[in-house]
Formats: sequence, structure tokens, C-alpha cells
Amino acid sequence: MQTVKLGVIGCGNISGIYFKNLRNTPGVEVVACADLDEQRARASAEAHGVGRACSVEALLADPGIQLVVNLTVPAAHAAVNLRALQAGKHAYCEKPYALSTAEAGPVLQAAQERDMRTGGAPDTFMGGGHQTCRKLLDDGWIGGPVSATAFMMCHGHESWHPNPEFYYQRGGGPMFDMGPYYLTALVNLLGPVRLVSAVTGKAFDTRMITSEPKFGTEIDVEIPTHIAAVLEFESGAIGTIVMSFDVWAHHLPSIEIYGTEGSMRVPDPNTFGGAPAVKRAGWTDWREFAPTHGATENSRGLGVADMAAAIRDGGAFRASSELAYHVLEIMEACHTAYDQKRCVQLESRCERPAPMPMVCQRDGLNTLGVLTRAARNARKAAK
Repeated sequence: MQTVKLGVIGCGNISGIYFKNLRNTPGVEVVACADLDEQRARASAEAHGVGRACSVEALLADPGIQLVVNLTVPAAHAAVNLRALQAGKHAYCEKPYALSTAEAGPVLQAAQERDMRTGGAPDTFMGGGHQTCRKLLDDGWIGGPVSATAFMMCHGHESWHPNPEFYYQRGGGPMFDMGPYYLTALVNLLGPVRLVSAVTGKAFDTRMITSEPKFGTEIDVEIPTHIAAVLEFESGAIGTIVMSFDVWAHHLPSIEIYGTEGSMRVPDPNTFGGAPAVKRAGWTDWREFAPTHGATENSRGLGVADMAAAIRDGGAFRASSELAYHVLEIMEACHTAYDQKRCVQLESRCERPAPMPMVCQRDGLNTLGVLTRAARNARKAAK
């Protein structure tokens, strides 16, 4: 198997799990890393066994690197992706794909002109929890999808994040921070969105940082911190999504899908695992389902590996620019809809990503989370 050489740009908080997982992934090799803080890049290279730490310019100039993994701050995603493409390298970035569709447009154009590929996080929808949901949905366990709800509500990040300012600036807020997880999960399950309406607001004009090292620093809140949106999917299903940094506590589910024959609870889309649950018409209780797919632990970098395989072997990959751009347009439309007091018709669309391969009858369990007939017979014979 040919190895795809990777270079990581951005060695901040999220990079550790990427380094760890990609180091153990066949078919890829992280050969260099870079950061504006070169000392941080050197520390990451030493901690994770990366061949060398270097400047961003040196990494982009390295002819051996085929794919740049862009883990910079959101405001730099589009610019770094564009520089990677101009240097003849494919690019995969953390979420969001860009701060706006206007910023993302030149990246898409550059990739098309150069016959290069771009993609982006999240790849949590490729994990075992959400792929099991996809299998259950595609197999008709709740009938045809009618509607969905999604809730991500907390009180923001200034109590724990060391540098929380950007969460309250352009390109931040609950929708651009956490929306990619929820919207990508919904598109994976229900397909693309065609129409968006929303109301937005904010409870506080300023926030006080209570985490170290900036304890006591007051920051301005420049963007909406509570968004309630209604999505019309191309399939006809209707989605309700609430994203908030203004809620202290709640009991609402992460995601639920409602169908003509039942309902499904979907695990937290910020994770790869979790147990899906279904309650069909006539059932008295919810039933949890064992995973039908692998990657149930923190598998960030799975999208990079899938993209690298497509670069090496040809074909499509799941965490694609089409998916990431469509999710970006949905998020942007949530803000635009309220600002302009109208429903927003989306211009982009994407196909549902292909399902991940199933694991082989994990522990003798089938898609229903019960023993298969063959497994039951084998256990009887063993007795």
C-alpha cells in the first residue's frame, strides 16, 4: 500500500488526538508539523514522533507532502487551505470549512482548477454510533423520516477554555462552533437541506473569563449566542435545531429522528460512539442497538484517512468539500434568515455520504443488537 505523506499545520488543543490516531493509521504518515509558534510545533513533533517541525512556509514547500491537515483557528481555515492548494497539495481542515461561503468559494475554485481535493471535519458521523443509526434508518426501522430535532445548549466556553475569545467573535458562536457536528449528522441521515428559517439573539453583551490564564478578563460578545432554526430537507423532512451558549442546564436529547413507523434517538454527534435507540409503533419501551460499525472511540482523523485513501486509489471520500460547504451554507443561512427576516433558499447541495463498511458480526451481534442464528447455534454447540 502506498503511503500518503501528511503535513499538519496548527498544533493547538485539537491536534493531539489527530497525531495519536494518524500515527496508528495504515496508509498515512505524518512527516512534518508546523505552527506559528515554532516552539509548540517542536514540542508536538517530539511528543508524537513526527519526523520534523518546521515553519508553515517550509511545510508547504516540501514536495514530498501530499495532504495538508489544517488544524489552525477557524479564521485561518480558508486561507491555509488556499495556500496548500496553490502549493500543489490537497487540504483537509478542522471545522468549520470557512467563516463564510464567500471565503470558501475561492478554495473550491482553486481545487477545481488544479484537480485537487479538499475536505473537512467533522468526521464523527463516520463513527460506529452514527453509522449504526444510518443503517437502522436505511433499513426502515422507523419508516420514512418525517422530522427531526437537534439541541446543543450550554453556557459557553469561558469557564474552561484557555483562550475562549474567538468563540464570541465572527465565525464563532454556538452555530459555527457546534453546528457542524449536528448538521453534518443530520445531512448524513436525512440528506441535503433546501430551505432555512431562523431567529437569533444573545443574552449577554460581555462575558467574563473564569478559566486560566486569563481569569477576570472581560470579552465582548460580537455574535448571536442563541439560534433557533427550522430546516426543510430535500426529502420533505422538517428539522428543528437549537444551538445556544445561553443555557445553564437542560434535559433535551442531542438528536432525535421521527418517522412514519417509529422514532430514533441518535447519540451525541460530537462523539464517535454511543448507543442508538428505537421505539417503533406498538413497542412499549425504547430498545438500544449494539454498534454495527467500528470506530466507536475518539477517532478524529478518520476523515483524513478516508480522504487519503481516495487520493491514493481514486474515488469519493465522505468528509468532502461538498458536504462541508453545504453545512457551512446552512449555518450561514441561519444567521442570514433572521438578519434579513426571510426564509433562505440554499444554493448548494450534496449527496448523502456513502455508508461506512460494517464490521463482521461483532461479538455475534446483528443489526438488531441480538444474537444471530449462527451465533446462537454456535453457543449451543459449545455447551
